[in-house]
Amino acid sequence: MLRRRLLQMTAAAPLALAAKAAVAAPALFRRPRPTDAAWPSSDDWAELKAAVGGALIKPEPLLSACEADARSESCRTRFKAMQNPFFLGDQAAGTQVSGYLDAWMPAPSAFAVAARTTADVAAAVTFARRHRLRLVIKGGGHSYFGTSNAPDSLLIWTRPMRAVKLIDAFVPLGAPGSVAPVHAVTAEAGAMWIDLYDAVTTKAGRYVQGGGCTTVGVPGHIQSGGFGSFSKGFGTSSGNLLEAEVVTADGVIRVVNAWRHPDLFWALKGGGGGSLGVVTRVTLRTHVLPERFGWAEMSIKAASDAAYTRLVSRFLAFYGESLMNPHWGEQAAVQPDNVLKISMVSQGLDADAARAVWRAFIDGVNASGTDYRWTQTPSIGVGAARDWWNVEGMKRDGSDAMRYDDRPGASPTHGWWSGDNGQVNAFLHGYDSIWLPATLLAADHRERLAAALVAASRQMAVQLHFNKGLAGAPPEALAGARDTAMNPEVLTAFALAIVATGGPPTYGALVGFKPDLALAHRNAARVAASAAALRAVAPLGGSYLSESNYFNDDWARAYWGSHHPRLSGVKTKYDPEGLFFVHHGVGSELWSADGFERKA
Repeated sequence: MLRRRLLQMTAAAPLALAAKAAVAAPALFRRPRPTDAAWPSSDDWAELKAAVGGALIKPEPLLSACEADARSESCRTRFKAMQNPFFLGDQAAGTQVSGYLDAWMPAPSAFAVAARTTADVAAAVTFARRHRLRLVIKGGGHSYFGTSNAPDSLLIWTRPMRAVKLIDAFVPLGAPGSVAPVHAVTAEAGAMWIDLYDAVTTKAGRYVQGGGCTTVGVPGHIQSGGFGSFSKGFGTSSGNLLEAEVVTADGVIRVVNAWRHPDLFWALKGGGGGSLGVVTRVTLRTHVLPERFGWAEMSIKAASDAAYTRLVSRFLAFYGESLMNPHWGEQAAVQPDNVLKISMVSQGLDADAARAVWRAFIDGVNASGTDYRWTQTPSIGVGAARDWWNVEGMKRDGSDAMRYDDRPGASPTHGWWSGDNGQVNAFLHGYDSIWLPATLLAADHRERLAAALVAASRQMAVQLHFNKGLAGAPPEALAGARDTAMNPEVLTAFALAIVATGGPPTYGALVGFKPDLALAHRNAARVAASAAALRAVAPLGGSYLSESNYFNDDWARAYWGSHHPRLSGVKTKYDPEGLFFVHHGVGSELWSADGFERKA
């Protein structure tokens, strides 16, 4: 069945485009813009439109309704809609954040192919290669670097491709007969994690390792590496990838896995989205669902800086001894006001076991006299894992844990965590991340780490994302992550430290939405100073490419470490002319910052 489907899709690719693509293209040095003579003609665009069954569109700016009057009713309606991440994802020109200071601002592509099939994607890739266009790929649109956003480009927009299918006995194409079938889920390129969680967990009672943010696009998350709340137990999404369908720069539709194009398969697992091809379908392993998921939330204020440093050190010791294992994930925040805020989640523990884990730490805080006081009393509990993403059930119960997509005709299974609401349409001032090795938790290093965290927090809060470092994960999760393109530091890191800040959306010249740039630049400087304090104890700490500094000059080492040369080889093999470009993506060093001019 799969082979027949591939043959049908390949045959569907337009013969005219394929014939023209067969002509060898000269060396590529500059991509055309709409004002250039080399820009495709109206007849060329009409040819592409016919090839994709009419799915060629011209994206409108998100705030086109506000251009005439920023105070109009239609403009106010649009501003309200833009607080809904599902709405943003449903717009060809939508991005989930509204820009990054001194880096990028949202700008619609000149044209977009709203792809409904892999054949549509192949036609768009062929057209872009033939006309040497700046090409942009967007599924969920969550890139903090704006990689699914560029003016004067052709956008391949995969949002319409949303099918999700469970498979009870999946064997990768071309695998030897000795490979045992496994439970899996297949998703098309436009699917979001909430689509998979609803199908796999809520309805089928199994688990798939995905992202914490429900509206993140599935293929983009996998290509970044892919962490979620329970990665300490189940690994990364890329480590759970079994197979992918991808359109490469030559316009060919390829099915890749450990036996077919294994080099490209490896590179897609953490090598960065938008650099190696257009992923149109993924198949992921699913797992037995634990009976219970749970939480542990609390916050503690220290009476002095010295007491705060002792508290942070005590918590780090407790984490290393009791929480650095497959059962616990999520984060703790070391805040500027001498408050340690803890927001953890658990899997596979009942309520008594979860509370027992925390008893010694809580008792220690209570026994510390006036040094500490609870600003949020400990709340530790569990619930049925199958209901963790049960959006319809939460809505019926009046739960405020999620916000709900309340647009007419919206899927009743679509919601996003209330804790993620501040990220929707935010304007980023500064961002950085550093993997912290587990060796820093040893007694002879822990005091120095605690002091560095407190020093960093004087500038900006530091969030320790424990599920974004795999130290303490089980062997099978480590093995899966080891066989990806991610920086190997992830295997021995106990946490990813994130320092970031932003503000409300900014919309250029529109009245009332001009940013306070002086404040934004002060915030960016504070982020940089905070990150520098952490690098004093982790000088070679890499960064997670999805959540990192746009201006990191050492990006290749930070994102991929020793894997970067191998990635570059895969890029050269499958995209020798550099059709696919994203900021700080593999091969981007050969291009200008905007991706329009080749340096050599």
